[in-house]
Order: sequence, then C-alpha cells, then structure tokens
Amino acid sequence: MMYDAVIIGGGPAGMSAATILGDKVKTLIIDENDRLGGQLVKQTHKFFGDHEHYASMRGFEIADKLLKEIQKKPVLISLSSTVIGIYPQNTVAYVKDGQIQKVQYKKLLLATGAMERQLPFVNSDLPGVYGAGAIQTLMNQYGIFPGKRFLIVGSGNIGLILAYQLAQSGVEVKMILEALDKVGGYEVHANKVKRLGIPILTGHTIVRAIGDEKVEGAVIARVDKNNIVKGTEREVVVDTICVAVGLTPLIELAEQSGAKVSYIPELGGYVPLRDERMRTTNKDVFVAGDLSSIEEATTAMMEGKIAAMQMVEDLTGENLEDKIYDDLNSLAIFRSGPKSAKIRTGLEKMGINVPKIDLPKTQRFERYDDSKLHAVIECTEEIPCNSCEYACKFDAIKVGININSVPSFDPAKCTGCALCVTSCPGLAIFMKRSEDKAATLGIPYEFLPLPKMDDKMWGLDREGNYVCDVKVKRVVKNPNKTNIVYVELPSEFADMVRHVKYPSKESPYVCRCEEVTLDEIEKVIDLGVTDFEELKRLTRVTMGPCNGKNCKMVVLGILSKKTGIPISSLSHGTSRPPTKPIEFRAFLKEGEE
Repeated sequence: MMYDAVIIGGGPAGMSAATILGDKVKTLIIDENDRLGGQLVKQTHKFFGDHEHYASMRGFEIADKLLKEIQKKPVLISLSSTVIGIYPQNTVAYVKDGQIQKVQYKKLLLATGAMERQLPFVNSDLPGVYGAGAIQTLMNQYGIFPGKRFLIVGSGNIGLILAYQLAQSGVEVKMILEALDKVGGYEVHANKVKRLGIPILTGHTIVRAIGDEKVEGAVIARVDKNNIVKGTEREVVVDTICVAVGLTPLIELAEQSGAKVSYIPELGGYVPLRDERMRTTNKDVFVAGDLSSIEEATTAMMEGKIAAMQMVEDLTGENLEDKIYDDLNSLAIFRSGPKSAKIRTGLEKMGINVPKIDLPKTQRFERYDDSKLHAVIECTEEIPCNSCEYACKFDAIKVGININSVPSFDPAKCTGCALCVTSCPGLAIFMKRSEDKAATLGIPYEFLPLPKMDDKMWGLDREGNYVCDVKVKRVVKNPNKTNIVYVELPSEFADMVRHVKYPSKESPYVCRCEEVTLDEIEKVIDLGVTDFEELKRLTRVTMGPCNGKNCKMVVLGILSKKTGIPISSLSHGTSRPPTKPIEFRAFLKEGEE
C-alpha cells in the first residue's frame, strides 16, 4: 500500500509530526511498542521549556495529550510492529503478528530515537547492571524494583532524574558518579537530588562490579584525565548498578534509506546529514528527535513539527513558510543557552547556520521584605524554561523572549500565591516569611506519605544534612502532584533548610568531619553542658578539617533549642588558626625534616 507519509517511531518527535500530517495527507505511523509515546510514557518528572511545548507537564501526560490529538485525525497506527528494513522503491518492511508487511511512501520521517551507551568495566555483565532506561521501564511502567541499593554512573539529566525517581520510590541511592569535574545535567536537577542527601562524586568512576552471580557491590575510584588514580579505589555496598552515560542515535534505517551519515560527536556520534528543515541527503527522507541529535524531548517535538510541515509543503504545495519560520525561530531560541553550546557546534559542522541570540541580563531587586510571604527563586543557571513566568499572573517573575534567561523576580509584586512553586520543573522555588524568632517556609514536596499538620519533621539543607527540627503548619495539595509543605522553624535557619523528611531511626550526622551525630550532641547537653567550647571538647564537634564552617550554626541551634538560650547570647567559640587545613610540613623550619 502507498502512503503519502510514513513515520517510523512513535516517540515525541514522531507523535508531534503525526499531529501535523494527520489531517493533511494519508499517514501511517509505525512503532515497535504496544502504545505510542516512546520514552515519554516512563517519564514522571515535569518538563522544562515553554507552555506551547508542554512545560510543567509530566512526560506520560504529554504522551497522553499527543495521543488524543492524533486520534482526532485519520492517522493509521501500527503498534507492536518492528521495522526490519528500508528497501528500493521507497519500501518499508516490518513484522507485525509474526508476518512481514510492506508499505510504500512518498515521504518518510525517521524518528527512531537512540539507544543507551554502555560503559566497559570489569563484571559489567553481572545481573544487576542496568541502563537507566531499563530501570525506568521496570519501575515506572511495570512497578518492578530491580534492587534496593543503587549506584548511578553518570550525572547527566537522565542519571539525575532517575536518582530522584528512585528516591521517590523509597529505595536507597548510595551515590552518583561523574567522571568529569562537574555535573553534566541541569543544576536544578542536581540540587533537588543533593538535598535528599544523595552525594554526587565528580571526578569518579566505577572500576568493577563485585559479585559472583549477581551484583553485591562495586569498586569506585577517582579519575584524572580519564585515568584511574591508583590508591583511591574503595568499595561500596550496592545490589544494582545503573549506567547513565549518554545515548547513541539509531542510524541503521537512515543509512538503508540512502541518507548519508557523518560522525559528529557533539550531536551524539554518527548522525544523518540534514538541513535545518530536517530533510536528509535523500530528498524523500526526513529525520527528527534523538536520531538527529541527542537533546531534550522538547526539541524532538519541535523538530517533528518542522519536518512534518516541510513534508506537507512537498506533498500538497500548501504554503506553510510562516509557521515553519516561527518554529525554526523557537527552536533557535531554545538552543541559544550555554547548555546547548555543544549542539550548536555540531549543527555548524553539518552546515546549518545557527543564529546567535544574546541572553539579556537579569534584573536584580533589593532585599525582600521577609515579613511578607514571598517566593524565593534559586534558579541561577541559563536553561530553556519559563514555567515560573507563565504561572505568575501578577508579573512578579520575568524571563523574557529568550527562555534561557535566568528569571528576575520583583518581590513587591509577589502576592504569595505560590503558583510558581508548583509549576517549577526543577523544584527550585520556595516560599518564605520570617519574623524575629520564627519563620515559615514553603517547600515543594513530591513524596508519599504527605505530611500532616503539626507533624514534627527534620529540616535538611542543600546537601541533605540535618539542620533543625521543623513543625508542619499547612499542606497544600496540587493536581500536578507538586505539593507544598509549609513548616515553622527558627528564623536563623530559614535560608538553610530546603527539604524536610520524617525522622529516621538512625541519628543524622551533624558534624560530618568528625562523624558526630545529633543524638551524641543532645546527650552531652542533657548532662548539663551549656557552653559551646565545652560541648566542642567533649564531642569533637566542629574540630574537623572544615573548622565548623559547615556545622557550627547547626550545633548552636541545637544548643539553643535544648537550653532555651538564644543563639545571640551563646558563645560561638574561639576561631583558631589555621583557618584551613594545611600539611604539617608547612610549619617546619628551613632544613628541618
């Protein structure tokens, strides 16, 4: 059978294209899964981007919305169909229900996506070693947990998102390893993981998995210029290792269709050569999504629409130039931020001109009136998202034309409605009101069970460390499942606490350097100790390499709470040299050993 347009791949790119092609030309979409949606169906996090491209919606919700749009159009959908090849005379062969089917096309859109890269390490073939996508499929689609204690290798957005989803499900994520010297994914994704207490070790990688018949642990080590630093190896006890080190485009069908491919590492490896309208070197074949370049699902949807409109022009002669231009401009803006610099370089290698779009400076305002409930925005990275601006109906938050701009916030216009908190995909907005002694903090919360009014919880800082006890004052449920928990806490900790959790059976470390727990500090205070210096001598708290920089205020807060003495009336101890740790040899006189 002949079709005007055949789409191979029913993920975000293919589905978006089908919404355009469906009521214009005779269209068939082929997908190997039993439902359309691709990776979207297993994505439970909220998406970045702008409102037109489903910002603040969760991936599975986007898949449902696109499917409903497609079902309104005369699109033929062939599911559970595995494409096995592209043949001469524009022929697609696929297997469905055990039978080979053949169709012909006038125009073909390949939206076949990508597969996960693997990382070679000793014993990587043990049961318990998974790719990130496999774990998301098991967990989010089938409700199966492949393990209880996870090690994640790779700190791109996929690894960071998976760590958060695993924590939501209640399993333990021991750590995230990143071979580079900085986190690969969005800062807001990393921050929401770190405040759960999940450490991200940059400059580290996995050396080998431990176990005979299944994963029972792993050996990790520091790396320097891609080389293992000898002597830094150590073991961690885990039963599941997740490899999240990137994706590789699936180019086989593109090559069979006659499209030329080229190795462009910035775009993910070997990719089909194409123009800005997604047409390959074969004039009848188009590409979109991760096959074109490894990016966000948002860009995949944009590319799918652009390809589809160009296909409609080719097939019908309809003039869609204005719409194509608008979508090309939106895509250029989306890619104009620093996080897309690599993609822009790759596109230029392909011969696609990427217009330079400057990011406007963010307007800064004076210090907020903390006596009034207001938003606190902790999004300082230039990433493509304007969810907060769209949510704010009072013009208190501005991002501007370029959605990569850091949001500016005018506290004078903030009404305290907190719509921005629930809309932010990165959970990077909080609510705050502070008075002399007590403060109220509104924290985005996506865990179960939901806290109840008057519950006592632990307030945790940006690294997941205990700061102080908090009391739940109010819980605001939201249909999009980003709820807000309002807690009361001492005002001096309002800028430190960024997450809450119920107290666990194990006492949290207050002083990480000396491994001093909350219980140990409280027991000494209960003996009658009210002086900070005496507490320090008896517990060694604040006596580690950081000299108390990380924990002194927390210790003083515990002492204040237990004794009833205001922090301002407590001695904060004596600051002694050296202010930073140095080697003893620095104190030797010249010639001494």
